[in-house]
Amino acid sequence: MERARQFVSAILAGMLIATGGTVFLSQSNPVVGSFLFAIGLYTILAFQLNLYTGKIGYLPLQKPVYLIELAITWLGNLVGTALVALMVRNTRLYAGYAERVAGMADVKLADSFLSIFLLAIFCGMLMFIASDCYRNLQGSTLRCVGVFVPVMVFILSGFEHVIANMYYFSLAGAWSGHCLMSVIVNTLGNSVGGMLIPLYLKIFKLRV
Repeated sequence: MERARQFVSAILAGMLIATGGTVFLSQSNPVVGSFLFAIGLYTILAFQLNLYTGKIGYLPLQKPVYLIELAITWLGNLVGTALVALMVRNTRLYAGYAERVAGMADVKLADSFLSIFLLAIFCGMLMFIASDCYRNLQGSTLRCVGVFVPVMVFILSGFEHVIANMYYFSLAGAWSGHCLMSVIVNTLGNSVGGMLIPLYLKIFKLRV
């Protein structure tokens, strides 16, 4: 039953990231779009939902069984993003997003795997920072800043977030073997980036 709960939680988290992606696509101003995108992560953290890029950083501090939860989370996030993409494609909104999201998908899929991996590392670090700030900072204002600023930074910098990309690829109808490999590389990069700070904390025994 707990695994089922984790999967449903991950689906909801994927849907919220996709919702953030949808509002980002609706904005011509990238700063505004990146700010509004962050509502997805903030809501996920507030309701303690399972997001892969919010959980992978804690792997060095967990027991090996945590890998099962991460796998369930990744799959659930994929399902959630795909569901929202399917829903949006069947609404009047899609006509306004189609050209932009197709262009985004083309740029991402034309990139080299090395570039995707490196850009994903930066994103993974920022996602861990956002998630950990929410967990450990006291006060709603500090929590908001701790979540929204790292998300805005990774979007405005052009770093690669695997769950957001799952949504964009689904919305653009861009899935292929090459696309899947891109997502896997993106996942690895986010994972490495997300674990850098926790590994430092563990090695130097700065956190139990």
